[in-house]
Amino acid sequence: MTQDSEFDVVVIGGGPGGASAAQYLIAEGLDVALIEERLIGGECHYWACNPTKSLLRPIEVLALAKAVPGAREAVGPGQLDVAAVFAKRDAIVDHLNDDGATAGLQQSGLTVFHARGRLAGQREVTVTHPDGREETVRARQAVVLATGTRPAIPDVPGLADAHPWTNRELAAMTYVPPRTLIIGGGVVAVEFATILAGLGSKVTLLARGGALLRNSETVASEMVTESLRRKGVDLRFHAHPAGVARPVAGGAVSVTVGEETVEVDEVVVAAGRVVNTDALGLDTVGLRGGDFVLVDDHLQAVGVDGAWLYAMGDTTGRALLSHLSQYHAVVVADVIAARARGRQLADDELIARDPHNLPQVVYTDPQVVEVGRTESQARADGFTVTTSTARYPEAVPDLLIFRDGFDAWAKLVIDADTDTLLGATFVGPEFAELAQAATLAVVAKVPIETLRHVVAPHPSVNQIWNPLLARQRERTTE
Repeated sequence: MTQDSEFDVVVIGGGPGGASAAQYLIAEGLDVALIEERLIGGECHYWACNPTKSLLRPIEVLALAKAVPGAREAVGPGQLDVAAVFAKRDAIVDHLNDDGATAGLQQSGLTVFHARGRLAGQREVTVTHPDGREETVRARQAVVLATGTRPAIPDVPGLADAHPWTNRELAAMTYVPPRTLIIGGGVVAVEFATILAGLGSKVTLLARGGALLRNSETVASEMVTESLRRKGVDLRFHAHPAGVARPVAGGAVSVTVGEETVEVDEVVVAAGRVVNTDALGLDTVGLRGGDFVLVDDHLQAVGVDGAWLYAMGDTTGRALLSHLSQYHAVVVADVIAARARGRQLADDELIARDPHNLPQVVYTDPQVVEVGRTESQARADGFTVTTSTARYPEAVPDLLIFRDGFDAWAKLVIDADTDTLLGATFVGPEFAELAQAATLAVVAKVPIETLRHVVAPHPSVNQIWNPLLARQRERTTE
């Protein structure tokens, strides 16, 4: 049986971006339907950002306590209570239940479909319910695609049959595997290695390339590499599994690496993401399924006439970051609401300004904070670049107040022609909170000469800025 209904806007995908966009659109007075096949809140809330950071936090806190005299003696050689760690994680992810989130959205006026959504032509979406029932919903103004990504599973013989863990299984794990092998050398892989080693697993990591975090500044990569080695992680570079076997379901896994066979309890895949557009019906509107949806700065799909189809977050391929999706939610809601009122937007009005400005934190020990461009990226983009670097605590000895063994590094990437910040990298313990200041400086194009007058309180970790800006001042006055 087919039932038809009509809304101003139909949003496909109820992750952090899609759900936020739907709420903003409701607040603008539009009639909105939100379609989500799994849980409202999406990958980030249930199986990625939030649970993994919940698992990481007690590891960080215990390490900090052991690095502070007085606290060190109080905790002694104590180990984490893994059951308590998992209990906190479960509370953070609402025990994988979205009843509360769904009820909240419905109370705001949203129509929520826990179902699969698929484009069926211009302004039309087919909704397939869990029982197989289908209905067509039509959008008077716009359809927004916010379907995100899923883990990529490399084409390795036997790997899929061995039921490897991805972010979903690791985030929801109920036990710590004694031995783990991780496939991957990027952000997700090093965070997983930090979690598993911190919870007591013996970790082997296979990186296809010759370094971890290959898109980061070299020093950042080196510091994370050395930290993981100190934690006992067996790092193998230029390594890739040739075959995987798990003869007994739930039993040990054998992984062939070169001439060696490594036996572990679980294999964890952290080898990239695949965009969820292969079954989205893009072909019905002239786009190709399985690809990222190319958008303009109004987040409108390129190649689709009529200013009705939008995409956001991971679906666009601009950056696979939850906070980008939430930023896009504001932009897309503003654009759709303005056009719904008959407003004609200029090319530079209500646009997304995310390219090259985004912050990212790699939650390792030390944390890696990256904002904007690295030096190599800036040079590749044609900028004339100067840099300023500092090592800590050498550059700011008072940072030793915060912990023994304080080890950090920072770098500013500066446009020599405009004297503004193109990017920044900070590597150090609990440095995540430094991201916002750097992001503000990059987005607002604050001159370095002005940043010199932004005084950091003493004593604080914010003082890492002081030698970076002082060195730049000295360089420019020579």
